[in-house]
Amino acid sequence: MSTVKLTVNGKAVAVDVEDRTLLVQLLRDHLNLTGTHVGCDTSQCGACVVHMDGKAIKSCTMLAGQADGASITTIEGIAKGDELHPMQAAFRDNHGLQCGYCTPGMIMSAIDIVHRYGGQLDEATVRHELEGNICRCTGYHNIVKAVLDAAGRMKVSQAAE
Repeated sequence: MSTVKLTVNGKAVAVDVEDRTLLVQLLRDHLNLTGTHVGCDTSQCGACVVHMDGKAIKSCTMLAGQADGASITTIEGIAKGDELHPMQAAFRDNHGLQCGYCTPGMIMSAIDIVHRYGGQLDEATVRHELEGNICRCTGYHNIVKAVLDAAGRMKVSQAAE
């Protein structure tokens, strides 16, 4: 057993876990943050994407101990109270989800994409960047529309801050 100290969604936490515990297990099983999903356990589907120190990572292939001292943001930590994050709102408005299982990981990946590319996003870039996220329900068309819409919304909201 080891104690892993993290900041999760802005709150400091210390959790005693077995050394073999994956970050996704720490989040879901120890912190009850079940928005981060486990879809494949092989880093293929992207359902487990969270942000570690501001960058998207797949939490199903990272040991919790590797994240010791890091700042983790999950899907539960991106909204401001009742106000959805611009990416969440864009997914809702553009019908970028169906069953919703992939949606948290897709949103977390999409936020990272927008942060990395800013205003230099186009459909081809979004499709390429989302290759590590699998959706079994949609045709990705509305997901891509949502990411491009959110890129504009995020630019406006960042300029207002």
